[in-house]
Amino acid sequence: MKRVVLIRHGESQWNKENRFTGWTDVDLTEKGIEEAAAAGKTLKEEGYNFTLAYTSYLKRAVKTLNIILDKLDLDWIPVEKSWRLNEKHYGALQGLNKAETAEKYGEEKVLEWRRSYEVKSPALKPDDHRSPYLDNRYKGISQEELPLTESLKDTVGRILPYWNNTIFPSVKEHNDIIVAAHGNSLRGIVKHLKDISDEEIVSLNIPTGIPYAFEFNDKYELVKDYFLGDPEKIKALMEAVANQGKKK
Repeated sequence: MKRVVLIRHGESQWNKENRFTGWTDVDLTEKGIEEAAAAGKTLKEEGYNFTLAYTSYLKRAVKTLNIILDKLDLDWIPVEKSWRLNEKHYGALQGLNKAETAEKYGEEKVLEWRRSYEVKSPALKPDDHRSPYLDNRYKGISQEELPLTESLKDTVGRILPYWNNTIFPSVKEHNDIIVAAHGNSLRGIVKHLKDISDEEIVSLNIPTGIPYAFEFNDKYELVKDYFLGDPEKIKALMEAVANQGKKK
C-alpha cells in the first residue's frame, strides 16, 4: 500500500483576519503552529513514516511541514519546494477582508471568486508591489507562467503537470509521502484524484492543519481517502471555511 498525505497549512495571520491571501507570504499564528504540531502528533500515532515531502514557496506551508517533520523526527528527509503548489492567486483581492468584500459585492460574487471553477478575481497590474514579477523567489520563471490572478481552473492547470510528472511518479519509490500546501492548490489535486466535477468542487472545503490521507494499491489506483481526526470536529472546521465569505 502506498500513502500520500495532503495537508493544508495551519492557520495563518490572514486566515485569522479572514483576508484573501493567495500568494501573499503570510506567517502562521500561534494557533497555526499548534495545528501543525497536533497534525504531526496524529501522523506519528498513526504510524506514518514519510521518506519524501513536497511544499510550496510560501512560508505558512513550509513552516507547517517543518513542524510536522520535527514532531515525527523526520527533519532530515528530502523536501522539494515548487511554486506550482502555491495557493490560488487572488489578484487584486489579496489583503481584503472576505466578509467586508461580501458586504460590498454580495456573497454570491465572493463565493464565485473563492470557490467556483472558472471565475477569476480582478487581476493585479504587472507593476503592483504584490506582483510575482517583482518577487525574487520567482526569478527565472517566465512571466507567461506567473499569474496576476487565477481561477481554480488555472490553478489546477499549473498543479496537475507537477503532480503527474513529479509527485505521483515518486509514489513508486516511496511508501509514505506528504504534501503541505494550500486550500485551493490541494482542492485541485483532490478534484483530479476523486474525479470531482467542476460544479461539485465548489462545495469542497479543506480545513487548516488536518491531514488528508489517500491510499493507493499496487497498481497505483486510489482505493481510499479520509481525514485523520475527529469527524465532528472536522465537519465543524469545514463549515467554518465555507462561512468565511459570508457577510458579518
